[in-house]
Amino acid sequence: MAPRFVPLSDVAEMLSISASQAYALVRSGELRAIKVGGRGQWRVEVTEIESYIERSYAATASILAHERELDRQKHDQKH
Repeated sequence: MAPRFVPLSDVAEMLSISASQAYALVRSGELRAIKVGGRGQWRVEVTEIESYIERSYAATASILAHERELDRQKHDQKH
């Protein structure tokens, strides 16, 4: 059975980012996480990682659409 929660080191590996980048995602609120245990270890629910990825895909699609629109406008101004 796969774990429900994973440490930030696993999040970093899953997203191919550094541990400090994973921590920054949590601190910024982009990626929801909880602190557990006496030492306050960060854990992220696997479903939260999947949600983050889906939001990132949507944000990227929006950025690309905006860039295409700007390129189209520049092209139209030249002609």
